[in-house]
Amino acid sequence: MRKASMRVLLVSVALLVASCSGAAGGGGGTSGDIGAAPAKDADLTLTVYSKFADREYREVTATLETIRKKFPNIKINHQGNQDDDKLTQSIQAGNPPDVAISFYTDNLGNWCHNGAFQDLQPYIDRDRTDVNVIPQAVRDYTSYQGKRCAMPLLADIFGFYYNKDMFAAAGLPGPPKTTDDIIEYSRKLTRFAPDGSIEVAGFLPSMPFYGNLAEVWAPSFGAKYLNAEGKSGLAGSKQWQELFEFQKKLVDFYGKEKLERFKAGLGDEYSPDNAFHKGKIAMMFDGEFRTAFLADQAPSVNYGTAPAPMSPSNASMYGGGLVTGTIIAIPKGVKNPGASWELIKHMTLDTDAIVQLSNGIKNMPTTADSITSPNLQVNEQFRTFLDIYSSGKLVAKPSTAIGDAHLKAVNDFAEKWIAGTETDLRAGLKKVDDQINDALAQK
Repeated sequence: MRKASMRVLLVSVALLVASCSGAAGGGGGTSGDIGAAPAKDADLTLTVYSKFADREYREVTATLETIRKKFPNIKINHQGNQDDDKLTQSIQAGNPPDVAISFYTDNLGNWCHNGAFQDLQPYIDRDRTDVNVIPQAVRDYTSYQGKRCAMPLLADIFGFYYNKDMFAAAGLPGPPKTTDDIIEYSRKLTRFAPDGSIEVAGFLPSMPFYGNLAEVWAPSFGAKYLNAEGKSGLAGSKQWQELFEFQKKLVDFYGKEKLERFKAGLGDEYSPDNAFHKGKIAMMFDGEFRTAFLADQAPSVNYGTAPAPMSPSNASMYGGGLVTGTIIAIPKGVKNPGASWELIKHMTLDTDAIVQLSNGIKNMPTTADSITSPNLQVNEQFRTFLDIYSSGKLVAKPSTAIGDAHLKAVNDFAEKWIAGTETDLRAGLKKVDDQINDALAQK
């Protein structure tokens, strides 16, 4: 199913250390080579791997095929349900797709570092392509240490969802703007059964769960994964301590055992039984793509969207939030990289293609022209995410040579912290620092 579950660690990506080294270049991966653009009448098939499925697969396929407006004889073989693990295996086996699409930015640093994805800068320079039409934060998460080895296939912005009917019943005038508001509103919105169990949770603090991921919460507190030396320094960070102390206040309000029992009865994140769809939670973090799932699976829910609440110490960042997104790239070893680049350029820089795809799967358009296009379909809830995207306050996750290992380490700690198996916050974060820094040192 769709996206947002950035918590999955695809360990097989690390195997590329052995199979890919140095910068990959042209068709066979020779450094410095780039492929010529195909002739207008070129008759060829481009295989594309992605993890899209069902409704989104159909929308993406339809947009991929619009390349035929420029190259009428190019055919698209779009293979969905292909995760990063399968993509990695295809590169290792020397049989990669012509174009790779990944839901996750988390492994990009690894792919760039090991040459699994080719450097796109020579193509950009040759075609005099202006990538500055894409916001800086988005350009940042699609590159690694100055090397552009991917482009953004739309973006994801994380904000806040709230149930308007529940807010009205509780006498709440609008969405929370601070993390203190989240705690206050949760107390007013939560309903307990006569036996003390949770019937409706104002806000669910469990992490990782649904959109509750450390990387999604971090911008609200100004918490950073890496310090100026490029190392993990969570234990000495007031921001990370504040984040986890906030989390604990909510856990203590509900009670650990009650919270776990309640969470165990909630539906899958991307199914019609999602807890927000079913009115089991009143507020949540999530991406703009949730608007499409609500329209499709729970159209009767009366909900609003807002920027993510900020901690009082980080109030000036209200209106901003985490940006991440799907990435698209040329794998090492493709036979016709010039044609691959033409498809990537079309999907990521052609305004009509971007708008068509954004309208289809409700992800964020990524260029200045596509954001302001009159053909972009925007309702009240989706508008919130466009405003966040244009706020100048976007925060991207850092790309590292260890993929998403640093993200997983923090989310694993958060799970233990909520469960009460980690009770010393500073000592626990120091262990996370050591784990991440050891992994970084090995690279």
